[in-house]
Amino acid sequence: MNIAITALTRKKELMVQFLHCLLRHPQPATPCVGTGTTSKMVSEATGLEIQRFLSGSQGGDQQIAARIACNEIDLLLFFRDPLNPKSHEAANDMNLLRLCDMHNIPVATNIATAEVLIHGLERGDLDWRNILRD
Repeated sequence: MNIAITALTRKKELMVQFLHCLLRHPQPATPCVGTGTTSKMVSEATGLEIQRFLSGSQGGDQQIAARIACNEIDLLLFFRDPLNPKSHEAANDMNLLRLCDMHNIPVATNIATAEVLIHGLERGDLDWRNILRD
């Protein structure tokens, strides 16, 4: 399973806290990619090895989108900030969500959904993604 992570500015610390809590429990190694600043913050706080893309504003969101379009991402954790949307981010947000819908990629835009998806991943509920990729 390949997981992509990204978070808007006001949600980056929440992503760090979420993944830090998650990693307190033994987890199988899961390949992870993410946008620049989010990946850096998570790696420094958790020790999790993440393939870093560019920052979102420099094209990191598009790099994740390309991986989704090529069926190389199985789960997206995308913590958005619904109270402080920025016009230039709206198009990128919608593009990522549209691609996830097109390619049947489970996506979490908040911590509650992220927790459910991660627990589902642990139980094997998302193993059908391996069949689609093969």
